Amino acid sequence: MKLINIGFGNLINADRVVAVISPDSAPAKRMIQECRERAQLIDATHGRKTKGVIITDSDNVVLSFLTAEQLLVRFNDQKGGREFGFGE
Repeated sequence: MKLINIGFGNLINADRVVAVISPDSAPAKRMIQECRERAQLIDATHGRKTKGVIITDSDNVVLSFLTAEQLLVRFNDQKGGREFGFGE
């Protein structure tokens, strides 16, 4: 399991991420609002402006203050995440 720091010490399982998108489009804003209403929204911005939206395979949406490009670098960087081998 690879955990990625998405800001302020918040970690997310990289294996569960489906997409990372920008929050500026109308469909992204609708998806965020719908997840907020269904209590499936995780706000990891610590009060900062939302710049990146992470969509997981469990239908949860995570908001981050990091941009989609910054998150991409962290997901692709081997040093950006921590490997945890459980049962391997």
